[in-house]
Amino acid sequence: MTMPQYKAPIRDFQFILHDYLRIDQYRDVEGFADAGPELTTPVLEEAAKLCEEVLFPLNQVGDKQGLKYDNGRVIVPEGFKEAYNTYVAGGWPSFTCDPKYGGQGLPEVLNMPLMEMVCSSNLSFGLTPGLTHGAYNAIMLHASDALKQKYVPKMVSGHWSGVMCLTEPQAGTDLGLIRTKAEPQSDGSYAISGGKIFISCGEHEMTENIIHLILARLPDAPPGIKGISLFLAPKFMVGDDGSIGERNRIRCEGLEHKMGIHASPTCVMQYDGAKAWLVGEPHKGMRAMFTMMNAARLYVGVQGLGVGEVAYQNALAYAKERLQSRALTGAKEPSKPADPLIVHPDIRRMLLTMRAFSEGGRALALEMALMNDLSHRHPDAKTREEADAFVQLITPITKSYLTDGGFEMASLAMQIHGGYGYIAEYGVEQYVRDARITMIYEGTNGVQALDLVGRKLPYRTGRYLRAFFHPVDAFVTKHKDNPEMKEFIKPLSKHVEYLQQATLWIAMNGLANPDDAAGGSVEYQRMFAYVIMAYIWA
Repeated sequence: MTMPQYKAPIRDFQFILHDYLRIDQYRDVEGFADAGPELTTPVLEEAAKLCEEVLFPLNQVGDKQGLKYDNGRVIVPEGFKEAYNTYVAGGWPSFTCDPKYGGQGLPEVLNMPLMEMVCSSNLSFGLTPGLTHGAYNAIMLHASDALKQKYVPKMVSGHWSGVMCLTEPQAGTDLGLIRTKAEPQSDGSYAISGGKIFISCGEHEMTENIIHLILARLPDAPPGIKGISLFLAPKFMVGDDGSIGERNRIRCEGLEHKMGIHASPTCVMQYDGAKAWLVGEPHKGMRAMFTMMNAARLYVGVQGLGVGEVAYQNALAYAKERLQSRALTGAKEPSKPADPLIVHPDIRRMLLTMRAFSEGGRALALEMALMNDLSHRHPDAKTREEADAFVQLITPITKSYLTDGGFEMASLAMQIHGGYGYIAEYGVEQYVRDARITMIYEGTNGVQALDLVGRKLPYRTGRYLRAFFHPVDAFVTKHKDNPEMKEFIKPLSKHVEYLQQATLWIAMNGLANPDDAAGGSVEYQRMFAYVIMAYIWA
């Protein structure tokens, strides 16, 4: 029977980039000058080759072998370090980074297909470059020029990785409870003391150095979330000439034993007077950390999408090959002892659900990346503002919908495989286990819903909402009398109206009793996602 397989959906990426989003129209925007098919085709083909031939074959290996902990050292599964070196040699870490620091300056919308392919082929592997990119963003936006010049070039090249160090045993989502301390030193540095848990990729030997971005409290910090500062601490000290020096007082005390992503180290970290430098202003660490988390939420959404895609591909292959029973309307393959699973209506229902999720979710992820690019790069201030409003509103919806969906699609793939889906060699049960964490980290999906109804909806009396409702209303008005569009426009129009009514209900009840809005927030978020998907498909 079919063993796990993965084929990158290159034609889909090309269609979304050039036919749906029409990125060629942005050639005057920084980074987009060469973003036509003449660039995207070879880039997508090379990325597909890397993921299909190098990363995917290691996925089950990493799951079975897991990680080894040896007195502070973390040993990754066979082939992972070599695969990472191949990734770096291909220039993939520098793809969207600033040319000033050795990057290629390309837009995020071209990076998203690579990220999806990496997550489809090997989710555990994808965490290291993904987290480094988030750390890079935070340093670029908030750190001093001196810190950037010292640490960013090697992060851009991929020779050093980056991690975010937030969580403590008593402080998960509620970061106001953190206790890690930062003591000022006479040379302008700080000594960090405390412990962090659930630190993805906090220790490993795939890169020469690991740059830790740590939330901690200064001695004069006010209580709660307003007293948190962000610090940069390297695993190994770095000389003025960029050379690697002695080890910093940073130690991995152990690894968490997890349900999934077995090849990605989830570390318990101890900082025992670790030498660090302030990133941004004192007590303003959450602002810098949200830079990382906003970008990370989209990337985590793409993790769900990536797992959903590979689960779909394997379910489809199995359904075409596995012979079980006869079609209800008569034998479809009379020469065989039974018909393939795909003839059965319920199997087709599940497969079509998965396909609709993958293709629609891919369009959503790439559109989010494009809007993120335009919000930073477009020369027109009004366009930047509108794109940013869209990103702010849709980010929590994208993270939650794509990760909920990735887990649901992996579960459907298992259902289609029947008993074989529960058996490790077919690979599907790994997708179920790996996908589950995406609904939890970078802010649980319930927290995303609270962000949506508590922050995004009321912002400046609904300014963010206009970024979605205005284009949809204009689209409906434009096409409502087109007979060829009737079957799409009529239900879209009706459900946009339902969403507007629900939005009004959430706003009014949230003012009267915040518990009412919070209680309905997850279902509202899911409803919003379905309407976005309906709009994308239309």
